[in-house]
Amino acid sequence: METKVKYMWVVVFVVSMSIAGLNGVDATHDYYGPCGKHDIEKEAQKLAPCTYAAKYWRAPVSERCCTIIEKKLNNSGYLCAILQTRTVYDAGVRPEVAVTIPKRCNIAVRPVDHNCGDI
Repeated sequence: METKVKYMWVVVFVVSMSIAGLNGVDATHDYYGPCGKHDIEKEAQKLAPCTYAAKYWRAPVSERCCTIIEKKLNNSGYLCAILQTRTVYDAGVRPEVAVTIPKRCNIAVRPVDHNCGDI
């Protein structure tokens, strides 16, 4: 009798871990989004050196901003997600100006067909 109870607990444990594991695998991509496990608001704060250039068309873009943007350009979805954060909105950034920063930095390899929704 005691063996059956132990066996039942092992089966329950294995089944519950399998269900939890499968749910985590299916939902991981949708849950984390384009920035992976990073907090999108904190990632937006890292782009603070670009704030002034992202507000005004004719503002000079700092070298530090260009360096940061060049590192982040490998994932245009990441930058688009950041442009839609509360941090960016509160900073007064104009997304239609912000998307011009890679060109203004003379970055040779930039995403040509990126689409940030309504931006």
